Amino acid sequence: MMRNESYRRRSRRSGKGRKKGSRRRYRSYGGRKSQLPGHWLVLALAALAVAALLWLFFDPVALEEEGRYAVVGQPSVSADFIDQVLTAYHSPAAGKGQALYADGITYRIDPVYALAFFLEESRFGTAGVARFTHSLGNIRALPGQASYAGYRRYASWEEGFSDWYRLIANEYVARGLVTVDQIVPVYAPAADGNDVTAYVRTIKLAVDTWRTGRLLV
Repeated sequence: MMRNESYRRRSRRSGKGRKKGSRRRYRSYGGRKSQLPGHWLVLALAALAVAALLWLFFDPVALEEEGRYAVVGQPSVSADFIDQVLTAYHSPAAGKGQALYADGITYRIDPVYALAFFLEESRFGTAGVARFTHSLGNIRALPGQASYAGYRRYASWEEGFSDWYRLIANEYVARGLVTVDQIVPVYAPAADGNDVTAYVRTIKLAVDTWRTGRLLV
């Protein structure tokens, strides 16, 4: 640590004029008069402030919680269970559980997340444009793609499933966006009128529910 020049200088005063027996009350470090204890206190307080900020922005508990919802991984639900969920919600995609499951293995994404996005986006194809597009995730159409009301339209649910997995793997996971908290703000941004917090909460609730073996969220 750089010190002020005054800390390095030895006193040149002879001590004349001082009362006999009186002493200057300095703490000495290597024979130098120093005010270092005060500086160390300032540094300690600054370190505590930095630690508090790191805890605020990088709370280990929050980071661990977020990491629990990484989409990459082995299936945590079976193809049969996926079909049970789709049937329970009267989805037009009921019976397609094996396709949803197999695509998850192909793209190394846990199919429980595909199922959760399907729930949030169209209640498993029973609401919105997904009734006409066979789309799992209501993906915006690009020029030249088959579309309906601006969304990609597929010939079958299987085709819609595969495209969603491909999108997540290539446009999100490949760019380092691997958790629900990282993906949703980009996938369904607030700028488009989405409630990002509610969306994330629904995905996590669905995943937790199905991993315990319950069908209805």
